[in-house]
Amino acid sequence: MRKARFFDAGVEKFEDPKQASDFTTSIEKGGVRRLKAVVKMRAYENIVRQIRALIENGKLKQGDRLPNERELSSTFKVSRATVREAILSLEAVKLLIRRQGDGTYVIASSEEALVQPLAAALFQKGGDLLDIFSLRKLLEPEVAQLASEKATSEEINDLGKILTKQEIEVACNKDSIQTDIDFHHLLARMGRNRVLERLLLASDQIIGQTRQRYLQTEERKQKSFTGHKDIFIAIKNRDGTGARQAMRRHLEEVENILLQTKKGSREMVYDAVERSI
Repeated sequence: MRKARFFDAGVEKFEDPKQASDFTTSIEKGGVRRLKAVVKMRAYENIVRQIRALIENGKLKQGDRLPNERELSSTFKVSRATVREAILSLEAVKLLIRRQGDGTYVIASSEEALVQPLAAALFQKGGDLLDIFSLRKLLEPEVAQLASEKATSEEINDLGKILTKQEIEVACNKDSIQTDIDFHHLLARMGRNRVLERLLLASDQIIGQTRQRYLQTEERKQKSFTGHKDIFIAIKNRDGTGARQAMRRHLEEVENILLQTKKGSREMVYDAVERSI
């Protein structure tokens, strides 16, 4: 177990006088109108910023234990209550975890720390589902290709088991929503790219409700199974190009059916996003 060392991960300043001069010139030429009043940062927010920066930079790694509250209080020159507030904030976004009688540990990797704010910005409430699908059509075909290249034989077998379960559910006209989720989540892990995986899982939280719309008829359940089967066969055959193409066809089919539900109306798109938050 590695105990973390702390240092100020603060904001960089202008080292080059020309940079400072250019910044001043931009303000004098009207840039000042784009500036906003400075919002005073609370002490705990400063601590959050520093710890997050250390995780993002890889200085704090998964499994590292932070100094105790007393030590952090001394390091940051703040009260223990302020330290506690910062830790609670970082725990809420799943960067840290407190273990009673043991200490506070880092549970997020540097990739996860970077992706979380990006995912929050990309997949926020009120976002356009069409835009999210466009992004998924860029990401998931890539993941499918990576899975065909990097997945283990055991993972491919597990994907086949999910597909078999979905086939049975479709044949019995049972709810196959969770199986659909499991298929895409396992694929995300099989791609061996933590950033892509986190982005896909974040987007999935937004589009979750669309599965209920898409998988509400027997015909659509069968189409979903067929799409997954094509993806699985390509991955099993280690056919990266085929896996990429099969995933794109699958996503386009889902997108087209969802849009037809309201004849392409954006009203459906915003409603689906609101319901999924």
